[in-house]
Amino acid sequence: MNASPGTRASDSLVELAARVVPLAAFLAFVGAWGRTLPVLGEIVVVGLLALTVVAAVHHAEIVAHRVGEPFGSLILAVAVTVIEVGLIITLMVSGGPGAATLARDTVFAAVMITCNGIVGVSVLITALRHGTASFNTKGTTAALATVLTLSGLSLVLPSFTTSVPGPEFSGAQLAFAAAASLALYLLFLFVQNIRHRDYFLPTSPPVVRPLSSVVEQAVRARRTGAAVTEHHSARGSGAALAATRVGETRMTGVEVHAAVPPLGTTMISLGLLITALVSVVGLAKVESRTIEAAVEAAGLPHAVVGVVIALLVLLPETLAAARNAYRKRTQISLNLALGSAMASIGLTIPTIAVASIWLESPLHLGLGATHLVLLCLTAIVGTLTVIPGRATLLQAGVHLTLCASYLFLAAVP
Repeated sequence: MNASPGTRASDSLVELAARVVPLAAFLAFVGAWGRTLPVLGEIVVVGLLALTVVAAVHHAEIVAHRVGEPFGSLILAVAVTVIEVGLIITLMVSGGPGAATLARDTVFAAVMITCNGIVGVSVLITALRHGTASFNTKGTTAALATVLTLSGLSLVLPSFTTSVPGPEFSGAQLAFAAAASLALYLLFLFVQNIRHRDYFLPTSPPVVRPLSSVVEQAVRARRTGAAVTEHHSARGSGAALAATRVGETRMTGVEVHAAVPPLGTTMISLGLLITALVSVVGLAKVESRTIEAAVEAAGLPHAVVGVVIALLVLLPETLAAARNAYRKRTQISLNLALGSAMASIGLTIPTIAVASIWLESPLHLGLGATHLVLLCLTAIVGTLTVIPGRATLLQAGVHLTLCASYLFLAAVP
């Protein structure tokens, strides 16, 4: 079915904005570098920073749609992780009392927001529209197990190791944790996109058909010599094929029925993607002092800076997950949520580990007692949610309560 003129006009405006925003952000970065901006200038730069994050993921999706899987998922993950790491490193380089814990605060914020916030919103939307949210237990339990293992290895163990005092790894321990995290994340990509791809596709309800229709099909099949075989409905099969074509580890904003973009469009998006990534890192450096000063002026803990970074980076994934949940594609929403958590740990921790060689600030990764309790609750609740393969408003409310508790305790520890 062809899109309406209004839809085509809206898509054209979105594409135009996605091309203009990275260029405007780059010019703003060049113009603002080394200067003290007025209040209005600060507001404009912050707005451009948020819009450029969304534009970067949009162009990453186009490139990913062109190259296909499993490289598409990897491109999406790397693009968003570059933004996250760039924000973390620029703020760590600027120093300050919270520089040592910024990486931990940002990664843990990403885990809590994805595993509770995005999961809760996705289940809530689907349950409100369709009663219950159904998903594939094989893939979802495997993804949750990977997220919990990565979280325990990178964020829990540093609080209990004894080689170095404080909640940090020794050099050898950090190298092992970084290598293990990266290897486990790459293994998950292989399983999700190649070995057991069907585990991560949306489930299709069984087709209930009148007996007369079945008899009629049997008679027709007997006449033509065709075997009578029951398959999934066309709608379910279409959703499964669409999910196969779209990268599900980080954000999937490309419509599943969209044609593969031509080479020229892909190259333009690649150039704009690089421009957007450079602009985000540059604007983050420009605004680093302002962000920290605003948090301090509000009387909030420095950990709130990590929450702000995580919310900014995960905004595109949240919108995509909500859109898929509205269309009763809960499995894709869960793939986005858990995949984002995985990439945040599996790619960010190794990158920060390498960067720590040149950074003067120590790297504190171990969680405190409050965050350990929240992580344990998330693990228990998440397991109980995904095992049945169906979730209701109650599960959505529990996850959203955990997310709200984390955000509140981040501001009021």
